[in-house]
Amino acid sequence: MLLTNTENIPGKQYEIIGVVSGNMIQSKHIGKDIGQGLKTIVGGELKAYTQMMAESRDMATQRMIENAEALKADAVVCVRYATSAVMGGAAEMVCYGTAVRFV
Repeated sequence: MLLTNTENIPGKQYEIIGVVSGNMIQSKHIGKDIGQGLKTIVGGELKAYTQMMAESRDMATQRMIENAEALKADAVVCVRYATSAVMGGAAEMVCYGTAVRFV
């Protein structure tokens, strides 16, 4: 599955199938939360949260790909990511784009 954040794929013509998306809601782990809270005292990267968001992004992307494959898409163009707080200590990662089929 070809994914791109651009609207056009050089050398390819395609028909639009529709919007596809995938999401993942991730909550913080209390043990990691305490450790990361202490890290804010001295500053620096909050690696546990960085890893958590990377895993959420990967899962949301995979779910979007599965959605596109179910529609028999060859690629997803205009791929975008968004996050939002769902509740205290939990965030949603959404991956979305336009599924296309090559002609």
